[in-house]
Amino acid sequence: MNEQLRDRFRGCLLGLAVGDALGATVEFMSSAEIQQRFGVHRDIIGGGWLRLKPGEHTDDTDMTLCVARSIVACGRVEPADIAQRFVAWLATGPKDVGGTVRQALDLIARGVTWREAGQRVWEQRGEHGAGNGSLMRTAPIALFHAWRPDELIADSLAVSQITHAHPVASWSCVALGQAIAAALRSRVGTPTVSLLEQAAVVAEPRVAEAVREAMLRWPEELPSKGFVLHTLQLALTAVYRTNSFEDAVVRVVNRGGDADTAGAVTGALAGALYGAKAIPERWLTVLRAREELEHLADQLLALALPREIGTSAQSI
Repeated sequence: MNEQLRDRFRGCLLGLAVGDALGATVEFMSSAEIQQRFGVHRDIIGGGWLRLKPGEHTDDTDMTLCVARSIVACGRVEPADIAQRFVAWLATGPKDVGGTVRQALDLIARGVTWREAGQRVWEQRGEHGAGNGSLMRTAPIALFHAWRPDELIADSLAVSQITHAHPVASWSCVALGQAIAAALRSRVGTPTVSLLEQAAVVAEPRVAEAVREAMLRWPEELPSKGFVLHTLQLALTAVYRTNSFEDAVVRVVNRGGDADTAGAVTGALAGALYGAKAIPERWLTVLRAREELEHLADQLLALALPREIGTSAQSI
């Protein structure tokens, strides 16, 4: 198995989790409040409004684990299985669950199909249904379909629609997935602008425009809120405007607001680009889900890797 690919696959899932854990400490704080309290927040110390233990993650990583476990168990992306795993997770009483997610999963738990549940929630919530609750968990689909672009689109849309059927939310998942896949396949030194160019190739014009706008912005100019396009833009521009995993994630979480999800999405993309070896060891050491995330990443790579690539280093 190609070691650089394995490092990037692991980097994507580990990066998501460390971004989540780092950001959770300062979620709902303003950037000014973060600066006053921490200067620059750059250590995974737990706490925050959820009172997490150091290295503990939030629903962002929990739901990502559900998706990854399902793909590995089924050998494919099976939305019905993923939906049931979400429902079982919700039944455990997690510390934090997004409103749109909870509404959809409550319907599924009562027997509504996953397709109908997401659609109903969209109809009821309208534009308020375009949150980032499906964006945060889409990375495993990008890993699994890194060399299958058509399937990446179809399955990213489907898994988003379990809870977030709003087209802006669903197509944002496609945009992020295409950027992650491009990062995984890229050669060392490939300009990061190419990731944004891949992300912009989507059928939803509002998402495509948001990606193009991200190329012109800086992280400090963008809000960090629950609206999916804010999170997508923040992650893309942070990776575009920095040169390391740590810098990208630190700049994003220090924006405050929805810092755990912004950190998770940024960490997934930056991890796919730079690999697990680029993630600070002080973050990985305390990460509670590290071993399972590494194991799932390895299994996803084995499922994703085309036969013609095999162990050839010429593939990346």
